[in-house]
Amino acid sequence: MHTWQTCLAVLAMGAVVLASNVLVQYPINDWLTWGAFSYPVAFLVSNLVNRRFGPQPARRVAWVGFALAVLVSVAVATPRIAIASCLAFIASQLLDIQVFDRLRIGSWWRAPFIATLCSATLDTALFWTIAFAGADLPWISWAFGDLAVKLGMGIFLLGPFRALIHRTRPSGASQS
Repeated sequence: MHTWQTCLAVLAMGAVVLASNVLVQYPINDWLTWGAFSYPVAFLVSNLVNRRFGPQPARRVAWVGFALAVLVSVAVATPRIAIASCLAFIASQLLDIQVFDRLRIGSWWRAPFIATLCSATLDTALFWTIAFAGADLPWISWAFGDLAVKLGMGIFLLGPFRALIHRTRPSGASQS
């Protein structure tokens, strides 16, 4: 993986985390915040790096993205949201990479779909319980709404995933 590709992936992760940590603080209603729409892009980035370069570069991007997430989260979010975001981010990214890698052979959609299903569920459970448990807010309904949107976005992002893996496939590679 070239340095510019690593930088681009890490910057994409950082932008997603920044946007999500700001947007999660703005509820749309009693069951959803704006952060649910932006965060699934982190799984898209991870899955694209994993598909193209393998799990080691994907883990490297996740860890550097984690460091960036810590810096960004401390600057733009409350301490509790920052801690929840960072822990949920790294745990869900590492799970996403592992599940994706185990399922990479087969239909092109299976690995990103199942990896996103697993990692979005873990991310949601960790983030919402750490960030808001005990708060006098409708955080449980936000968590369920957040998960539903993340899963819907995961399905929606299969289209861009397919288009991007087709464009970035090394010459002579098969269409997995």
